[in-house]
Amino acid sequence: MSDTTQAAGASAGFRRFRVIGKTPESRTITSFHLEPVDPGAWRPFEPGQFLAFKIPVSDERGHVIRTYSVSSPPSTTGTYRITVKRETAPHSEVPHGLGSVHLHDTIAVGDTIIAEGPRGDFMLDSTSQRPVVLLSGGVGLTPLVSMLHTLASESDRKVYFIHACDSGDVHALGDEVRAAAVSRRGIVTQIVYRFPTTRDLADKRHDRDGIVTRGLLQDVLPLDDYDVYMCGPPPFMKALYPVLRSLGVPKHRIAFEFFGPATVLEADAEAPVETIAAQPEPAAGSGPGVAASGMVVTFRKSGKQAAWNEH
Repeated sequence: MSDTTQAAGASAGFRRFRVIGKTPESRTITSFHLEPVDPGAWRPFEPGQFLAFKIPVSDERGHVIRTYSVSSPPSTTGTYRITVKRETAPHSEVPHGLGSVHLHDTIAVGDTIIAEGPRGDFMLDSTSQRPVVLLSGGVGLTPLVSMLHTLASESDRKVYFIHACDSGDVHALGDEVRAAAVSRRGIVTQIVYRFPTTRDLADKRHDRDGIVTRGLLQDVLPLDDYDVYMCGPPPFMKALYPVLRSLGVPKHRIAFEFFGPATVLEADAEAPVETIAAQPEPAAGSGPGVAASGMVVTFRKSGKQAAWNEH
């Protein structure tokens, strides 16, 4: 394990961060650029890791814990970027997402927030020389963009970046991904819009209409032995995990992180590697992966769950 990995994995405790930038990335997604109030409190991270935030609430708890992946490249030292979708409730009987609404509606440039980390076992394996598939749905692209930057600048591995979302209106970091893809040879991107707009079609902002299917993966991916990193909402993950397995990708070559318990991807829950699926905020601010006092982590091999202890 490298010194960087050891430092990134170590608990640094909760500390104050100042918001130094707030960048709209799409109609629903905004990036927040953070620097520690104490410059010495910045910690290196591995592409794919996340920060855990204390979000204030007006009940006896005082706060809840929400986690957001770092979307900036690890080479950008001294600051972190998180890219967050504003999660609105589907109807009036369900509350909006506590963390995302607080960040989008309350936090401004110059404000301070409390966070801990970086943490997480969803990390790019820099020792592997296999081709890489970065497969994401919606805002699940955030940790994979960090991985893409690292692969583009520090590796000559073949990379396939495949991203699916509804349309260009909600597609975040598209220009950044395209710029990384053209920075060197060997990076292929496939952007899939389920409901492309007239503007999307006119501007050719995506490669395919519809959804990511077995046929699309067979078209894009040559026969090879891949490392797959996958992140997205439960329907996306549950649909594509068995497709990847049916295409011959071994379980231990599929690393994933998504918005719910990791065990739902496998009927037998007997994955060869014990991993933690970090839980981004669900739309309603509660539900699978989030405990009343904070966050639940799911151990992929055993299927056991445990509450996050922030102290």
